[in-house]
Amino acid sequence: MVSSETSTSRSQRIFLWIVALLMVVGTIGSFGMIVVANENDQRDQARISELEAEYQVEYDAYQAKQAAQAAELSEKYYPIFEPYSSRAGVFNKGNVTELTTTDLVVGDGETITSESSFSAYYIGWNPDGTIFDQSINDGSLNAPLFVSPGTVIEGWTEGVDGMKVGGVRELTIPADKAYGETGNGDDIPANSPLKFIIMIISTPEEITMPDIPEELIRYYQAGGQ
Repeated sequence: MVSSETSTSRSQRIFLWIVALLMVVGTIGSFGMIVVANENDQRDQARISELEAEYQVEYDAYQAKQAAQAAELSEKYYPIFEPYSSRAGVFNKGNVTELTTTDLVVGDGETITSESSFSAYYIGWNPDGTIFDQSINDGSLNAPLFVSPGTVIEGWTEGVDGMKVGGVRELTIPADKAYGETGNGDDIPANSPLKFIIMIISTPEEITMPDIPEELIRYYQAGGQ
């Protein structure tokens, strides 16, 4: 006959074996979940890397097309526009009380109004003769500036009114139609009148930027997690 003490010890050993077995199974299960999660993360990251690489190829092609277009336009218009850069120089700010325009070349294309969208090359300078911004860059022209209504200073909007595509015009702009009391950076102090040479050209064919894949957008919005 087995004593109650022996029976109790055996029951305890069985219980401990069961607990140990459950712990082993739990550990293996947790490890398996980690492995699966890691494998999923690796697949997800591989997918993201693939999408990023594909988009980079498309974006590089987009930039190359933009550069080629800018170079073609520069070759055509640089010899025409560059000579006007010599007009930039010191002027008396006290004499600038209203917007004035001087046509240097009268274009033969579409007439521009204050509500028009257009493309232009430009040179801008302050009363000290400092050119603060321009399309000319190291012997060539940057891509033309695309202007839509409401995106430029008032002096530009009013100053190009009546120009024709292909035309070149000098604008003398009083401070209140430029950057007013706030100015804009070191070269355009507060209450500074400005001068510009503007050449309006036919707007070149639009080169569309490739869309970022929705999957990438969701990934970035989630913090790249």
